[in-house]
Amino acid sequence: MPEDESLGALVAQASHHISTLVRSEIELAKAELKFDAKRVGTAAGLFGAAAFIGHLCLILASFAIAYGLVALGLSAWLAFAIVTVFYLLMAAVLVFVGYRRLKGLTGMKRTVRSLKSLKGPEEEELAEETAVPARRPGPPAPPPYTGPTAGQVGSHRESVIDAT
Repeated sequence: MPEDESLGALVAQASHHISTLVRSEIELAKAELKFDAKRVGTAAGLFGAAAFIGHLCLILASFAIAYGLVALGLSAWLAFAIVTVFYLLMAAVLVFVGYRRLKGLTGMKRTVRSLKSLKGPEEEELAEETAVPARRPGPPAPPPYTGPTAGQVGSHRESVIDAT
């Protein structure tokens, strides 16, 4: 009966039940992850095959367009050149749009600001000391140190071996 058991025995049972529950949940998560990983792998393979077939269709469509232009009376080299220039222009537009999208990245400014607000004052000072300073135009850096080195400072002293 639970009333007759000691507090230590109840805590031990609760600890054992929690441990068993956590292990069971981990096993369930592993099984679900394995199942999902198989489905994701299969879907990725199917998407890859579809992309390959789509690429082949694009090549065949390019030949069809070029030969269609030849049928309209253009010379073969000009028809294929027109199709090639069209694809080059499309690629240039896509590169331009992609570049503009990358240029607009904010660099996680809000996250950095939020993390800085969570830091304590001593952590902020440490972060400021270890941060790499930004290069700003201003006075030039001082010349390198040309004074005596540590070895030169102590060279006038006698060694312990010579003193004995």
